[in-house]
Amino acid sequence: MAQPLVKKDDDRDDEEYSPFLGIEKGAVLQEARVFNDPQLDSRRCSQVITKLLYLLNQGETFTKVEATEVFFSVTKLFQSRDIGLRRMVYLIIKELSPSADEVIIVTSSLMKDMNSKTDMYRANAIRVLCRITDGTLLTQIERYLKQAIVDKNPVVASAALVSGIHLLQTNPEIVKRWSNEVQEAVQSRAALVQFHALALLHQIRQNDRLAVSKLVTSLTRGTVRSPLAQCLLIRYTSQVIRESAGNAQMGDRPFYDYLEGCLRHKAEMVIFEAARAITELHGVTTRELTPAITVLQLFLSSSKPVLRFAAVRTLNKVAMTHPMAVTNCNIDMESLISDQNRSIATLAITTLLKTGNESSVDRLMKQITNFMSDIADEFKIVVVEAIRSLCLKFPLKYRALMNFLSNILREEGGFEYKKAIVDSIVILIRDIPDAKESGLLHLCEFIEDCEFTYLSTQILHFLGIEGPKTSDPSKYIRYIYNRVHLENATVRASAVSTLAKFGALVDSLKPRVFILLRRCLFDSDDEVRDRATLYLNTLGGDGSVVETDSDVKDFLFGSLDVPLVNLETSLKNYEASEEPFDLNSVPKEIKSQPLAEKKAQSKKPAGLGAPPSAPVSTVDAYEKLLSSIPEFSNFGKLFKSSAPVELTEPETEYAVNVVKHIFDSHVVFQYNCTNTIPEQLLENVIVAVDASEAEEFSEVASKPLPSLPYDTPGQTFLAFERPEGVPAVGKFSNTLRFIVKEVDPTTGEAEEDGVEDEYQLEDLEVVPADYILKVPVFNFRNAWESMGPDFERIDEYGLGQRDSLTEAVNTVINLLGLQPCEGTEVLASNSRSHTCLLSGVYIGNVKVLVRLSFGIDSSREVAMKLAVRSEDEGVSDAIHEIVGSG
Repeated sequence: MAQPLVKKDDDRDDEEYSPFLGIEKGAVLQEARVFNDPQLDSRRCSQVITKLLYLLNQGETFTKVEATEVFFSVTKLFQSRDIGLRRMVYLIIKELSPSADEVIIVTSSLMKDMNSKTDMYRANAIRVLCRITDGTLLTQIERYLKQAIVDKNPVVASAALVSGIHLLQTNPEIVKRWSNEVQEAVQSRAALVQFHALALLHQIRQNDRLAVSKLVTSLTRGTVRSPLAQCLLIRYTSQVIRESAGNAQMGDRPFYDYLEGCLRHKAEMVIFEAARAITELHGVTTRELTPAITVLQLFLSSSKPVLRFAAVRTLNKVAMTHPMAVTNCNIDMESLISDQNRSIATLAITTLLKTGNESSVDRLMKQITNFMSDIADEFKIVVVEAIRSLCLKFPLKYRALMNFLSNILREEGGFEYKKAIVDSIVILIRDIPDAKESGLLHLCEFIEDCEFTYLSTQILHFLGIEGPKTSDPSKYIRYIYNRVHLENATVRASAVSTLAKFGALVDSLKPRVFILLRRCLFDSDDEVRDRATLYLNTLGGDGSVVETDSDVKDFLFGSLDVPLVNLETSLKNYEASEEPFDLNSVPKEIKSQPLAEKKAQSKKPAGLGAPPSAPVSTVDAYEKLLSSIPEFSNFGKLFKSSAPVELTEPETEYAVNVVKHIFDSHVVFQYNCTNTIPEQLLENVIVAVDASEAEEFSEVASKPLPSLPYDTPGQTFLAFERPEGVPAVGKFSNTLRFIVKEVDPTTGEAEEDGVEDEYQLEDLEVVPADYILKVPVFNFRNAWESMGPDFERIDEYGLGQRDSLTEAVNTVINLLGLQPCEGTEVLASNSRSHTCLLSGVYIGNVKVLVRLSFGIDSSREVAMKLAVRSEDEGVSDAIHEIVGSG
């Protein structure tokens, strides 16, 4: 039963209250028996239907029996003449969605209402019928629906049009026959009818670009009166402009005059829609933007919050690509910083930070300081990111901006907010050399009271990298050692590592670091004691033989170039012996599913290629498989195995994919084959390869597949020799050849005689990326500096016209086959420039680091600067050759 209505206490005024709180389905179904009373109580019946609708909308499910009983009971309510109850009946029938055999019961009543003299009955009956009916019944009422579309009553016409929009998803052929009536409804004087008619007409024609263009052309001449329809038309016009952008001449933009004319419309929604459409035009110029910016500036001073919000949000987006065009609005936006709506104030501040000049920074900081305490963390993060961008734009203002970040870092806030501030300070320290010392001190002061373990460890790690490079590293030691006494075990261990890095890089601090590390030997935590012992041994603080400086620095600062999951697996598999654990034995390839066939895991493996039971890296599994084949056992260590490349279309008679195994002077193709025809057995399966377009490769060995039963994956191999140390490329044509034998479906036995047959496969290419192994670097900056500029090669390239900067970045990443680092493969929306960091290992186990800098201009021309560092001069040149020839 529903809770009784009670007077709320004064201290509960802000709490939500529902009169249906606590009602149970069983009790409501019992109440539904009131529908069967001889004397219907309309008010009581409406209340029960309301409760049923509430339960359905809260996710309550009715069984088939329960839904049927309620449905049949509800149909009896059609005998009531109460208009309010009839409307509730329409709603409950729509929600119950009766089955096809039940619909017949109510169809006659609905069709009667559809032809009623009461317009309210007609409109609702149309909506319900179109919701619950199928295609068969729809053809019977189609004539009535066509008439309703052009009905003089706008409520009826809109109901028919909206129903048409829904029916277009399930019965498109029927709805498309209504084009003439819908076209007539577009000319209606009723605002809502014109809006719905235009929406339906566009959906009918949306797959015909020429028809949509003609529709837009005819309607932009001034026949649309409804503001809602006008907004729709502006959106369709923008779509046509985007699609015709490739064919239009430079400077010739169709329909721009129409959009500009809409800026003078009397309806605010139309003005805003037109302004937003202009700002989102591809390659929009400052001249085209000016009228749109002007009307948005007027909206900034509107008394309506929704208009202020819409205007400032649009200007915020424009500021990302055309900051100078928005500067005229800065004075108006400064007044919005004190707006009661915090979303508006946040957008105003971030826009000002994007468009402000160097002289306005101090004034903005004063205004923002008072504002920050009044907004939620999610808005604060947006402001922090905008401040970071401003500081990088005006590096001479780093003191004011760094002090601001430091002050808000000490205030209350959640983890994500504090992390955003710390990340911003770290980026400023890295990119603005003058900000290093003050920034590090701000971070040291923060970890004194930091409640987040993750942030403390990250700051300590960063301090160990940058602190020793400052003019006075000793001033940070106190902050670091305090963490050893006052923090949890995780932070204490991180502090020990940071102390060791100072001792390794600053000779004058080494005796002091030794003393502090020896004190850590008495810590209560095993990890802290172990780290202290390890670092004392490494640095020579325990009286042992000191490693060379280069060894110490490589140990403490060198990047771990193996995935942690692979290292963990190798350590677990290592058995204690006289031979120490060899880090070079850890596979460098990122772990993925072993071998090619996913669906083979649940089936019996066919001899070769049986996947190992324990999870191992792909390279390990493949290397074990290939070394077991005598023909390939002398090829040496496997460098890389590619992901499977499909050579057949899905759902074909035979499924074949190939894995490319790269050795120092050989390439082995592993063809994974599956026979998908139950009535056939394939024998002596081999792939014949034409290598005429791969002149540097010569075939040296092959291993056929003796038998390939139905749905049991198997492998056949082919090996090629290539010049050692040369990343040879080429194209290979493949033909699957075999002897096919018919299989008796009843006995499962194959016939003795078979027929030779073949099946054409897709071509296969060996590309430069096949000779590069994706190996992540977890601190790219350190790895880049450690590699040194000895074999650095830098050049610039033009990549031509691209649809977006994202497309250009992805193309180069795929071409090189290197591993993106630190999430730099992800671009911000509307980016005009981007830097991408890549790492990997070139064949011959040569480490490679790549820094890509991209830029795109207004004509979509992309330029790229490529900087490569490696351990070998020839490899750096080879990476440039790949890009130059790609």
